[in-house]
Amino acid sequence: MIRRRGSGILLHITSLPSKFGIGDLGPAAYQFADFLSQTAQSFWQVLPLNPTDPISGGNSPYSSFSAFAGNKLLISPELLYREGFLEKSDLEEVTPFPPQRVNYPAVLEYKNQIFNKAFAQFKKNECDFEFDKFCEESEEWLDDYALFIALKNHYHGKVWSDWPESLRDKQEEALNSVRQRLTREIEKEKFLQYIFFKQWTELKHYCNQNGIQIIGDVPFYISYDSADVWTNPELFKLDENKKPTHVAGVPPDYFSETGQLWGNPVYRWDAMQGTGYRWWIKRIEHNLKYFDFIRVDHFRGFAAYWEVPASETTAINGRWVNSPGIDFFKTLLRRFPNLPIIAEDLGVITPDVRELIHEFEFPGMRLLMFAFNQNLPNHPYAPHNHIENCVVYTGTHDNNTARGWFEQDATEEEKQWLFKYLGREITAEEVSDELVRLAMMSVANMVILPIQDVLGLGAEARMNRPSSTEGNWEWRLSAEQLNQEVIHKLREITELYGRY
Repeated sequence: MIRRRGSGILLHITSLPSKFGIGDLGPAAYQFADFLSQTAQSFWQVLPLNPTDPISGGNSPYSSFSAFAGNKLLISPELLYREGFLEKSDLEEVTPFPPQRVNYPAVLEYKNQIFNKAFAQFKKNECDFEFDKFCEESEEWLDDYALFIALKNHYHGKVWSDWPESLRDKQEEALNSVRQRLTREIEKEKFLQYIFFKQWTELKHYCNQNGIQIIGDVPFYISYDSADVWTNPELFKLDENKKPTHVAGVPPDYFSETGQLWGNPVYRWDAMQGTGYRWWIKRIEHNLKYFDFIRVDHFRGFAAYWEVPASETTAINGRWVNSPGIDFFKTLLRRFPNLPIIAEDLGVITPDVRELIHEFEFPGMRLLMFAFNQNLPNHPYAPHNHIENCVVYTGTHDNNTARGWFEQDATEEEKQWLFKYLGREITAEEVSDELVRLAMMSVANMVILPIQDVLGLGAEARMNRPSSTEGNWEWRLSAEQLNQEVIHKLREITELYGRY
């Protein structure tokens, strides 16, 4: 339950300014934390920080090789230099990157070069107590992850189930052999994880010191091609060849006649229960170490999930399967008495999901841009129907910006409902400010605003288009956009509606 009134900004790390082609955990992240402090914000929400898959995952932070590891692309070259792992020339000899979009292939090529230099410098040191301590504390997930990535690189990106059978099945003799052959590659992956979590921990500490809490994001499902599924195949519905028998998705609805086939392997909840949900407890514990709140994506999966045979090409021929949500969260709460979870409960939510959210008093989400239709008087997203224990957004990373919605997506009827609600007609230039104001004046204790809506940006600043695989996760902010006018305006509205 959220017990105090506040507001914050949604901005993923990749969208921060940086001359290295992608936002990172360096100086611009600290400058953004200062911006949040100057504007009286209480929260910074980010997307998942796990490693992204550039091939099958399209660089989506929701498609990862690990539920525990950090994304090495977010490591700051400037902080590597300050820590003595790079030369000053490594920061100066940088081919100019496009400032407004992330060019992932170019960024990956550049950062791999500096990571190799940093690791070579690290190896010159006889010992590093902090590195050894990190490896020891993270051993339960780090050893498997580092070996998994080393093997993926060795087999040129092949899915783990297509590796030699002895490695696919994790036979100890075969694993010991490759550990010896790939010792340096394994240690390099551990080094990069050490650096990532060191940089992230220092940034989080800085934010917390300045009164800013970090909201992380935990996807419900795990990617099939991940260290987690390779290491724990018994927890997922796989066949004798370790291929999925069933995959995840959502059924046909108003937006899609064939539903959505996501392809993630589905959980064997009976096996999860048999271990006391050990893997999930470790996952939540890990995330609570690095975030103050966690937003759980696709929360409805804890009540029931849509399961589709792996042989299907659409999500039509699936079925609903119940999850042990009540038992699961009771078990979690015995381990974490104050569980700071935000439930992503968007879309079609059935009574069993509402019951689960109500039972444990988890705050759900309210999206303003979806409120303005013929159901407005009774719509739960409409401001007059908000409750204190919820999180209000103008939109999320999966939606258009407020201005983009108004200009491209909103029907004439939706615009008329919005005009009636505001008591006047507005222009595209005004819609972002108006939705921000509606959010901030809400009775809801927490408001999260995408930075794009604070700045009044259009569809060109959209982060993700779920129906498309091209051009997503690329948008970037420029330092000049967070000027004194923006700071004054955001702070004023934050104080006006009692969120300071």
